[in-house]
Amino acid sequence: MTVYFIGAGPGDPDLITVKAKARIEACPVCLFAGSLVPEAVVACAPEGAKVMDTAAMTLDDTHAEIVAAHQRGKDVARVHSGDPSLYGAIAEQIRRLRKDDIPFEIIPGVPAYAAMAATIGQELTIPEIAQSIILTRMSMQSTSMPEGETLENFGRSGATIAIHLAVRNMREIERQLIPHYGEACPVVVGYRVSWPDQEIIHGTLKNIRRKVRKSKITRTALIMVGPALAESHEFVDSALYDPAKPHVLRPVVGVDLVEPNNT
Repeated sequence: MTVYFIGAGPGDPDLITVKAKARIEACPVCLFAGSLVPEAVVACAPEGAKVMDTAAMTLDDTHAEIVAAHQRGKDVARVHSGDPSLYGAIAEQIRRLRKDDIPFEIIPGVPAYAAMAATIGQELTIPEIAQSIILTRMSMQSTSMPEGETLENFGRSGATIAIHLAVRNMREIERQLIPHYGEACPVVVGYRVSWPDQEIIHGTLKNIRRKVRKSKITRTALIMVGPALAESHEFVDSALYDPAKPHVLRPVVGVDLVEPNNT
């Protein structure tokens, strides 16, 4: 018996991985986070499977279902939104599984920030503009942030920042990031990205709060900030395909390139 923590992706059933779908199709027990995972994702569960929406359940409740399945020798598909390694609350579940000696496996999924970048047709790492992505959230009613993990500190990097669970705190985002990015810095807010009712709001640090308030978005949104999000850029081409910059897989004709010695 195995518990499979499955990343369901951002919402579109077509964005679930082949491996994830195969596991759901094979598991006689399926526990899914219904507030973030559409039922269409778990519709492929086998006939007669026990399929439960865990949105109203506690950690004790879900673990009791897993223990009961373990005692019956039944595999469990534990389906989370996006990728379970990001704000998936699987660490405390894994701790209990290890304590009870219940095997588990993690199957990654498409994270929300990747789906949003695809939706807006944007690369997030633009040469000489931004080469790093910071995934973070903000302290509100949920667990507090570790000391030092603040938007103000992250803003000093100039990187692309993807902020989860913070759409009700737009004023604070504005306050902490404008000193580092400037009022004209591009911001994109994605509500239920890849769902049928998705909404994408483009703006700047100066006006995005007003736009979000007008749209009445209060939850299930991802906020992305950074200069890489500008609709147009003047930037250098990547060296990856530059004919003037050969590498091991594309050497200059007549010249033997030796792989670097990293020892």
